[in-house]
Amino acid sequence: MANTSSSRIDLTRGTGPQGHRARMRTRVETNGAETLADYELLEMLLFLGIPRKDTKPLAKGLISHFGSLINVFRAPTRDLRNAGLNDDTIRALRLPSVAAERLASAEHQERPVLGNWPQLTEYLETALKSAVAGQLRVLYLDNRNRLLADEAAPPEEDITFLNRAIAIRALALHATAIIGVHVQPALRAPALSTAARTLENALRPLSIVLHDVLISTQTTTLSSLRQEGLL
Repeated sequence: MANTSSSRIDLTRGTGPQGHRARMRTRVETNGAETLADYELLEMLLFLGIPRKDTKPLAKGLISHFGSLINVFRAPTRDLRNAGLNDDTIRALRLPSVAAERLASAEHQERPVLGNWPQLTEYLETALKSAVAGQLRVLYLDNRNRLLADEAAPPEEDITFLNRAIAIRALALHATAIIGVHVQPALRAPALSTAARTLENALRPLSIVLHDVLISTQTTTLSSLRQEGLL
């Protein structure tokens, strides 16, 4: 008889539900959950409420009955009970929608939308508290005007090199638009307008839009070169 005292049992070789579940978990760990079909993802969620049973037929049956995976998640509790699910299983099926809502909320907080003047000024009211006088802040946005990054531009006096650095950073972030914010600048608005136009021209061939350039001073609120017709 073989000595098995130091051997580890490989459940993935099992033929019953436990072996199948172990193989599914190994597949997710190895290849990622994105490789699962909808019914397989549902099957794994059903593991949480149905400890010892082959859940594949049930997962396929639920998707067939309700029409799609998302409809299973959205189904009323009464309908899920009528489909034969117990309360533990139903609670497990509520987890994805709760997680998705939390993730969406976290993303909104981390990547605020700056699509209009009130949203922009509300964000800058807090963000500019740590800004340094003379600094050019660059807000990099995606195609939905969500903030990808808020960074200080390099202290480069040569406008060509400065524009190039901003463009390279925008491409690295996959930004489609930017907003510049001059914090207590030494230059006057006409000079800043000229610099802004050169930046706009540098970004245009890259299909990156310069939404606006703002000026923030100690004594006044934000002013917009775009709104004042200087850009």
